[in-house]
Amino acid sequence: MKRERGERPIKPRIPEKTVTRLSIYLRCVEAFIADGMSTVSSQQLAERFGLNSALVRKDLAYFGQFGVRGLGYYTEGLKQNLERILGLNQEWGVALVGLGNLGSALLNYRGFQQRGFRISVVFDTDASKVGRRIGSIPVCHVEKIVPILKRRRIKMGIITVPAGAAQAVADQLVTTGINAILNFAPTQLTVPKGVKVQNVDLSVMLKTLSFYTSRSSRVTRAR
Repeated sequence: MKRERGERPIKPRIPEKTVTRLSIYLRCVEAFIADGMSTVSSQQLAERFGLNSALVRKDLAYFGQFGVRGLGYYTEGLKQNLERILGLNQEWGVALVGLGNLGSALLNYRGFQQRGFRISVVFDTDASKVGRRIGSIPVCHVEKIVPILKRRRIKMGIITVPAGAAQAVADQLVTTGINAILNFAPTQLTVPKGVKVQNVDLSVMLKTLSFYTSRSSRVTRAR
């Protein structure tokens, strides 16, 4: 269809898998920088990290032209562009709901802070935990999710509560204006359009590994 004069070009829809791969590209580029490399080609990325060079170029092309013909990509420049695209050039406040074993482990994970994700408030129902401070982070009752998060204007939440409580927690988070949820509860959440949920089901991942391990064991025995 011919575009009329004055109309804005239609931006292509960016596939979700492309967005997921951007973080992999960033990690790869950081490894090259650590090795002292100032430039890298899409083929080098592909060969070293098991990627597809054509796919690398296609993914990056959604966001602009970062490469130099015959040279490849300047690693520092590509790193900065990937951080900008992923929104990692700013700090994000994060709310954690559920201070059990998994929640406590995530709270102590330094990788979040290094990437600009700062857990700034925690919610739980356990009376022995509510009212405490873990470092500078307050632990509040889940009943206060809505007023506290609306006041703090936090946009990201992490759910580590049991499956039966996860949907109610998600509903509260959405009410506050949160539009991104990392869900560790083993259940599917129903959220409004415009709210992104990323599910992390550790048991499913382990079952997948079990499948490949059992197949490998059968092949070994067959030999």
